[in-house]
Amino acid sequence: MKLSQYTYPFNPELVAKYPVDNRDESRLMVVHRKTGKIEHKVFKNVIDHFGADDILVFNDTKVFPARLYGNKEKTGAEIEIFLLRELNPELKLWDVLVDPARKIRIGNKLYFGDDDLLVAEVIDNTTSRGRTLRFLFDGTHEQFKEALYTLGETPLPKWVRDKVEPEDEERYQTIFAKREGAVAAPTAGLHFSKHLLKRMEIKGINRAEVTLHVGLGNFRTVDVEDLTKHKMDSEQIIVSEDAATAINAAKRAGKKIVSVGTTVMRTVESCVSTGGMIKPFEGWTNKFIFHPYEFTVADAMISNLHHPMSTQLMMVVAFGGFDLIMKAYQTAIDEGYRFGTYGDAMLIL
Repeated sequence: MKLSQYTYPFNPELVAKYPVDNRDESRLMVVHRKTGKIEHKVFKNVIDHFGADDILVFNDTKVFPARLYGNKEKTGAEIEIFLLRELNPELKLWDVLVDPARKIRIGNKLYFGDDDLLVAEVIDNTTSRGRTLRFLFDGTHEQFKEALYTLGETPLPKWVRDKVEPEDEERYQTIFAKREGAVAAPTAGLHFSKHLLKRMEIKGINRAEVTLHVGLGNFRTVDVEDLTKHKMDSEQIIVSEDAATAINAAKRAGKKIVSVGTTVMRTVESCVSTGGMIKPFEGWTNKFIFHPYEFTVADAMISNLHHPMSTQLMMVVAFGGFDLIMKAYQTAIDEGYRFGTYGDAMLIL
């Protein structure tokens, strides 16, 4: 498989600018791998396809307000900072993206907020776009994080829309988000409402939570035709003993294991033992899944509709089969499905 094969007639107008009024009332395309059948439903009916002791696996990462706007010393030039990863809490070191990057040099100071609530010094150029900043702050780490989050903005992708609105603070977050650390939401999980989770519970459908702190590497453009040459950025993952036990129990009992999103799929596939079971793990993964790939854990997968030539689309194709998934994407276009972060969903069985 080559990069150029993962394309379809994409139009930016396909991308949903806003979420639907109720989380679980987006559209759902159901794709059956065995028969090739494609069905059109409402997302809240997703549980019709699962029964008692089947298990849905969610990513419980929590998005933090990673986008800040400030000014460069002396010139006052406006600078946008996107916080990627806290490197050292004690020294207040962060890896960040800077826009415009060409205006920033090592030693420059950046000022954020009224009365310069936060000041940062550029101490390293890590990539052509990235920098490492040291925040100059005299208070406690808790006070520093409070200031950072007061100034920060919900990091809604700009290809959704440029302007972040108050509702995004809640809607660009899953209802089960717990572990803070993501700069982008695990979008397949955005469709689940409290009511839908309750209906799952009543039906006896189990759930497990794992963590992958989504970084910008998840959305970085693939720029090599030979996919074996593409390197994914590392992202932090956590699979607890409880989660591993629950998933393995379902696997041994022959129950369905459902990956809610590509981030969950990357997480569980990164933690498979030689015996085919999930093992508890806390660390980092740079796993890149593309066709051909033999999946070990999940029997079904829920995913949003992704951009052409994205790593997420490549994973979905690997799971569902190239011809069937590309047919499903064309069907989604023809049927007016909404693509992207706030868009509709696909269930692959």
